[in-house]
Amino acid sequence: MASSGKKKTTMAKLNRERKLRERRLVKQAKKDARKQAPTHQQGQSGDALTSDDATTISRSLGNTTALTRPDPVDPALVDV
Repeated sequence: MASSGKKKTTMAKLNRERKLRERRLVKQAKKDARKQAPTHQQGQSGDALTSDDATTISRSLGNTTALTRPDPVDPALVDV
């Protein structure tokens, strides 16, 4: 049964409640993503760029040599 009375909830309150529900959903999604992510070894930093990451990035950029390590320089050939 719907009442014919005046609506008592303001739009501002409805908007606040909607934003709160959205923030909770985002927070839960982040929490679930962290649980699904592979765990890193204790000595390994999450910010470090691994060789696999460099290969993936360079392939997506279309350049296979952009992020690889340069060839080592022979010390005998370096002018001091």
